[in-house]
Amino acid sequence: MIKSLATSRTFNQKLLALALATMGLAGCGGTLSGAGPYKGTIESKTENYNLIDINANTISPYMAKPSRPPLATISKPLSPEVRLAPGDTLNVLIADTAPEGSALFAPLATGGTQLKSRIDSQGMLSLPYVGRQFVAGMTLDQVEQMIRRQLKGITTDVQTHIELVGDLSGSVLVAGAVKTPGRFSTLQGPLTLLDAVNQAGGPLMEAHLVNVTVRTGTQVQQFNYEDVLAGNNMTLRPNSEVVLDRARQRFVAMGAVGDPGLKDLPSQNTNLLDALGSVGGLREQNANPEGVFIFRMEKGTKAKPTVLRLNMRDPAAIFYARQIAIQPDDTIYVTNAAVHEWQKIISPIIQTLLVGRAVSQ
Repeated sequence: MIKSLATSRTFNQKLLALALATMGLAGCGGTLSGAGPYKGTIESKTENYNLIDINANTISPYMAKPSRPPLATISKPLSPEVRLAPGDTLNVLIADTAPEGSALFAPLATGGTQLKSRIDSQGMLSLPYVGRQFVAGMTLDQVEQMIRRQLKGITTDVQTHIELVGDLSGSVLVAGAVKTPGRFSTLQGPLTLLDAVNQAGGPLMEAHLVNVTVRTGTQVQQFNYEDVLAGNNMTLRPNSEVVLDRARQRFVAMGAVGDPGLKDLPSQNTNLLDALGSVGGLREQNANPEGVFIFRMEKGTKAKPTVLRLNMRDPAAIFYARQIAIQPDDTIYVTNAAVHEWQKIISPIIQTLLVGRAVSQ
């Protein structure tokens, strides 16, 4: 019995010594577990970045820009000149003025002769008595003149009219992050950028998360879709391509927040308070409100990164957080409270002591 008690006492003394040694190492600040650097470490190692304390005197360069008011202008679609392309389908009306019975084509009084023909892959159009003619790149008026010229001497003065009924040259392709991508005709009239996107079912994501690229064959233009909705609409040239894709409007939330990870910015002009709200805010049980940091890579390869520090214990910090702009690729990091880090070390030690005591008894 005496031997058992001695063994138990020795076991507990060893566990206690282990606990004290572990706590001593923890006091150095380098062995505590965590989701990132500690507040003191960020504040002390500033040779590689600029550490900015956010207050009334320093916040100005980091404030969100005011939202631009929507434009009152309206994009007025104007019918551009159509240039034919391979794949276009034409309805051709040819009416002869010669007496009925001797004419090659039906007279205009009876509706004339209706012909439907598609321009082949080589840009050629085939019609009776006209032959196979190259028409790619021509306008409808030019094709009508060509037909009358080819029929001159074969029949009397003819009337011609051409209508484009199936177009590739005048259509617009919409692809990417839309609900129903496809090619949309401009036969009923020219399309604006909003028209084309709406015909494709609209974007799959919120407007500020969508980039729009318009290619015309001679130039490329890029927009944020939210700007297009605000009034920066435009009339699309025939045979344009419109591509919608995800804009890189993301930030990373780390540390003592409710839902850490890679997140989409809640809006085009996101502030720190909105960003924290979108990830569940600070975790009350372990967050250190004095250690809210924003890590930002500045533009330019030689520019030092910037770290913004905000002390949320200061009541004014709520207003500062509402004004600080969060940029794409920012990292928001909330440090753990020191007591929480101690608890993560002490709790398993206490559990070990309790288990050891039960075993020794």
